[in-house]
Amino acid sequence: MILNVTTPDGERHALEALEGWRVMEVIRDWGLPIVAECGGACSCATCHVYVDADWLDRLPPRSEEEEAKLDEAFDVRGTSRLSCQILMREELDGLHVTLAPMPR
Repeated sequence: MILNVTTPDGERHALEALEGWRVMEVIRDWGLPIVAECGGACSCATCHVYVDADWLDRLPPRSEEEEAKLDEAFDVRGTSRLSCQILMREELDGLHVTLAPMPR
């Protein structure tokens, strides 16, 4: 299955992903620039991504915990998600996300 990722500088990547893996893990393990400080515990917002609008309705809604963490993120949009909260599954084959910029 494929996860399509665009970096903040516009570089596009098609990453092979395994079912059940967190989007954050796939991005991190392929060496793209994602911080993911908490390792997937939903206790930071450093794996913030923008989900392509065409894919939003295929994702489960944000949890209250994810909403709270996104309140702490930089440049949050309507398509913002924490990539540690999205598990790859067959229905998400081809998912496209863009890494949100991190404050400097």
